[in-house]
Amino acid sequence: MKINEEDKAYLVNLFSQQLKEKVNLIFVEGEGEVTKEIKELYEDLASLDQRINIVNYQKDSKEAKFLKAELTPATIIGGKKIFNARFYGAPSGYEFTALIDDIIDASRGETRLKQKTKDFIKEIEKDIDIKVFVTPTCPYCPRAVRIAHQFAMENLRINASMVEAMEFPELADKYAVMAVPKIVINDSISFEGALPEEFFVEQIKKVL
Repeated sequence: MKINEEDKAYLVNLFSQQLKEKVNLIFVEGEGEVTKEIKELYEDLASLDQRINIVNYQKDSKEAKFLKAELTPATIIGGKKIFNARFYGAPSGYEFTALIDDIIDASRGETRLKQKTKDFIKEIEKDIDIKVFVTPTCPYCPRAVRIAHQFAMENLRINASMVEAMEFPELADKYAVMAVPKIVINDSISFEGALPEEFFVEQIKKVL
């Protein structure tokens, strides 16, 4: 999964303008071709800016257990902190844009949520788990992933995971994923669609 030359040029310019601090892409390897493709993608990304660092762990390692990588391959975003913003499966297709935006936010140490949303999310004192089921060809999925990931960046008690539905069909079946994006909060609230952050907030309030 290589980045083409045109996209590389665009990303070099984007990173030079937007990145501030070092970012770690913590990659917990899985098995098969997908892991190989993701590693290739991340090697390309790291070559574009010295502030992007790739950390690889085997799925059975103590580090993977500490990071609570429930599925593999898994990517966990880290800036000054290790955020509970995860990609389970390949951040390919439209999801690549979500990965790039996550990298920028982690580097800058701030999200793009509205201030009212930030204030609410930061005050949450209960563990929240958000799963966002996606497919690479869904143009609406990155928006849902980004909202969930930004919530996780604002509050470490929130765990937000992109789950590539075709790579994890058993999990998609368990949560009756018929359309994407499908969002599941604490295994009790679910909805579909790339809805505004205010709607996400209202759903989270239901589990508090």
